Amino acid sequence: MMLLESQATTVSPRAPVPVSEIDYALTAQIIVAWAGEHGEDKTPARLGWWISQLLFEYGGRYAFGRLTSQTAPWAVLQAVRELARRADEVLRAQESDPDHILSLFSLGFELDERLDERLQDLKRSGRAPEVALPGLAEFIGGAWSRGAFETWAGSFGPVDFAAVPVGRRIKAAQPATLEQTIGLLLAGLLPLSASYPMPHFRVAV
Repeated sequence: MMLLESQATTVSPRAPVPVSEIDYALTAQIIVAWAGEHGEDKTPARLGWWISQLLFEYGGRYAFGRLTSQTAPWAVLQAVRELARRADEVLRAQESDPDHILSLFSLGFELDERLDERLQDLKRSGRAPEVALPGLAEFIGGAWSRGAFETWAGSFGPVDFAAVPVGRRIKAAQPATLEQTIGLLLAGLLPLSASYPMPHFRVAV
């Protein structure tokens, strides 16, 4: 399908966004944060976009399990998501107008707040992450497969982008829904690179 380049416009934060789409965005963020980990010592590397082993068996999972056994599964997902968010923020900060960049980990103030609040709600729910967010089950806790991750990200594309200093600017107009927006941002991760490519839209604020 051809995607035409046009000026992207941000999804209105005033538009009602279903909880299902908030959960969809959270799932995508966590999977990408998980895939971006590097690991240390004898732990097998994933994509190596951030130095972290939070979601490795004897890394953060073990430590969080000892400290916060009841909420450990959510605490470790929250931590690795925050690590990815900060890496995304560092790239956006290199732009003279970072507020005009909409990326997987920066979807606009109100949506970002809703995602944070939803994550806290899920953390308090008592449900396992793979139950509350079923899309995680294919990745989190399983063996790393670069091919499986590429197939997953590729299922949302293809998408045209321009390589710019801070990452990959998606040429298509931003879709009207959060779910479709997330899909194009995930498609923009391909081809996989040695560093986090930060697919993004330029939006009006």
